[in-house]
Amino acid sequence: MKKITLLVFGLIQAFAFSQTQDLTALAAGDHVGMNALFDDKNNLYGYVSIYSYGKSGDKTKKFEYVILDKNLNPVANKEFEGDITAASYRGYVDFKGQIILKPSMMDYSLIKSREVFTPVSMVINPKTNTITRKVYYDYLEDGSFKEINEPKSWKEQNKENRSEKREKGYNYVSAVAETKEGGYFAVEYKDYGKYVNSNSLMKFDENKKEVWRYTYNTEGTKKVFSTLTPLEKDENYLYSILKKVDNDKKIFTLLVLDMKTGKQISNNPITGMTDKTIENIDSFISNYSPLDNDKTFDDKIVLTGRNYASNNYDIGFSRLMINKSDFSIDTKNLSYKPDFISYLPKIDENGYVESGYYLLTKDLYFMSDGSVGILSEKYKPAGQYNAPKTTDLVYLYTDKDFKIKDLKVLEKEKTKWAVNSDYLFSQYLNNGKDVVFFYRDYQKDEVTKQKKWNLFINTVIDGKFKQEIIPISEKDKYEVTPYVAKEGYILLREYNKKDKYNKIRLEKLNY
Repeated sequence: MKKITLLVFGLIQAFAFSQTQDLTALAAGDHVGMNALFDDKNNLYGYVSIYSYGKSGDKTKKFEYVILDKNLNPVANKEFEGDITAASYRGYVDFKGQIILKPSMMDYSLIKSREVFTPVSMVINPKTNTITRKVYYDYLEDGSFKEINEPKSWKEQNKENRSEKREKGYNYVSAVAETKEGGYFAVEYKDYGKYVNSNSLMKFDENKKEVWRYTYNTEGTKKVFSTLTPLEKDENYLYSILKKVDNDKKIFTLLVLDMKTGKQISNNPITGMTDKTIENIDSFISNYSPLDNDKTFDDKIVLTGRNYASNNYDIGFSRLMINKSDFSIDTKNLSYKPDFISYLPKIDENGYVESGYYLLTKDLYFMSDGSVGILSEKYKPAGQYNAPKTTDLVYLYTDKDFKIKDLKVLEKEKTKWAVNSDYLFSQYLNNGKDVVFFYRDYQKDEVTKQKKWNLFINTVIDGKFKQEIIPISEKDKYEVTPYVAKEGYILLREYNKKDKYNKIRLEKLNY
C-alpha cells in the first residue's frame, strides 16, 4: 500500500529526516530508473524514482514517479500515462522550477515497426503535484508557430521529408526553445543533404511575435559556409562562436549579440589556437558532451579542450577564457612536452604515458578564478586480441594563468574490459571555489587475499589536494553503487534484481 502524500517540495524537511530508503517499497510498479535532480544552477534538488506498470493503451504505457528530497524523504508521487515507446525517464529541473521527465530509454517491443515514434517528455509541477505532457512548438517556413501535441511515427515523418525534398529541393528545419526571460528562441535553415544554408537565429516575445532575427550562411555551399554555436547568454548579451569556412581556410570569432535588439556588439577573432583545437571545444558544446566543458561566472566564460598541433595531433590541453565586461579573449595552452615532463617523465608529445596507454580525459573542473582541474585516466584501446584496459587516474590542476600547479598520479588496479572506468562523479564545494571527485578501485586485501573495493574521496580545497579511502563492505549477493548526494555525503545503493532488493542510504563524509 502506498503511503506517500502530496507535500510541497522541501516542506517535509522541517519535520523528518531519513538516511535510508527502500526504492522497491515506494511504488507497486517495476522500478525502471532513478536519478539525481539538479536545478539550473547545478545545485542538488533531490531525486526522482520511476516505476512502470506496462501497456495501458494503443499508444500509452502507465508509469509512476516518486520525488525524494535531498534527505531521501519521499515528498510527492503520481501515476501518469507516458508514451508506449518509453522504457524509462530521467528527470531534470528547468529554469521555471518544473521537473522535466525526459525519456531515457526506448522500448519498441509493444508496437509494430511502422508505428515507431519518439516519446515526448513529461512536466511535473512540484507545487501542485500535477503532471502533463510537455508542449512543443514547431516554427514553420511561413513564419507561424504550430503546437505539437502528438509525435509522428518515424515512417510518416520520413515520408513527409522525402516529399518536401522532391518539391522544394531542400528540407526546411527549425527548432524552438523557451527562454528564462520570457519568450522564445528559434533557429531555422534549409537542408540540401550535402550542405545547408539560409540560417537564422530568432528571438520572439511571449506572444510569439518576432523581436529580432540574425541571419548568416545565407549562400552556404559544401565548401563555403558558416556555423554558429551559442555559448552563453545573460540579460544583456548572447555569446557565440562563429566559424566561417572558405575551402581550406577557417576563421573563428567571438560573436556577441544584443539580447534586446539582436544587433552585433562585437565580433572579435579567436587566435592563439589551431583550427582543430577551437573546433574541438566548439564540438563539445554543440554536441552536448558529457564532459562539463564550459563554466560561466559573473565576469567570465571558461572553456577547455584538447590542444591540437597544426598536423592535427593531440599535444595537450587548451583554455579559452572570455571576459564578459569587454569581450576580450584569452587563450592558453598546455603541452605534454615539456609541461608534463617533471610530473610524468615517460609521457611523449601525444600523451602516451606507458606501454600503449594514453591520457583519456574523464572530467573537467572550473574554478571562479579561471583555474582548471583536468582528470584523466590511463587508457589502452582494444587490440586485435586484447580487451581495452584502464589503470591509474591522473589529476592535474592549474593556476589562474593555466600553468600546472600540481599533478597527482592516483594509482589503482588495472581494469580490463573497461566499458566504464572506475571514476564515479564529482561535486563542486564552497559555492564552486573547490571540488571533490570520487572513484573506486578493487584491491586485494593483504591478509585475506580477497579483492574488495574501496571508495576514494579526493578533495581540492584552497588549492590543496587531499585523499580519503573508505572500504566498502559489499554483501555477497548485493551490488553496491555509489551515487551523488548533498554536500558532505555520498549515496550508496544496494541492489539485487532477483531478490527485488533496492535500497539507498546516505553516508556522511569526513572532508
